[in-house]
Amino acid sequence: MGVLATTVVLFVALLHTGFLVLEMFLWTKPMGRKVFRNSEDFAGATRVLAANQGLYNGFLAAGLFWSVLSAQADVAVFFLGCVVVAGVYAAVTVNRIIFYVQAAPALLGLVLLAL
Repeated sequence: MGVLATTVVLFVALLHTGFLVLEMFLWTKPMGRKVFRNSEDFAGATRVLAANQGLYNGFLAAGLFWSVLSAQADVAVFFLGCVVVAGVYAAVTVNRIIFYVQAAPALLGLVLLAL
């Protein structure tokens, strides 16, 4: 993997680490509620679901970190592909901005890996 591709893969991994923290640990806290624009009641009622989402984001981040540490581009392609699918699905079902925050950086990583 080239330097630029590796940088983007690490960026996507850090994004998903951040999503893990927000969803697993800060969902019901003021910062988490502000980021996701949730009421206190909604955040409390959905905290277990959010924590589950956060765990999945952690798995994506772990796979991306693994791909960099092992220098295996095929592993990066797999996990970036997973991120793209998740980002597109979330953009269609939740909010279009998710495409730009989640899927677009992963697509950029895939393009850079292909070059």
